[in-house]
Amino acid sequence: MMINKQLLSILACPRCKGRIEEKGMFLLCRKCRLAYTVLGGTVPNMIIEEAWPLGKAEKSGFKHDAKL
Repeated sequence: MMINKQLLSILACPRCKGRIEEKGMFLLCRKCRLAYTVLGGTVPNMIIEEAWPLGKAEKSGFKHDAKL
């Protein structure tokens, strides 16, 4: 996945307003331990209630279509 670097630089975690980093098919907030999915590889889904726990994202290999 390749999120536009300019977009990534202005995105923040909607829960804590912290820094977001790209990893596989997710945008991660390490402070909140949440993984936000990226729809179609380009559209960040920053809805807190739809975020994955970081541990689940790690188990999936950072692929949100993985079967767990």
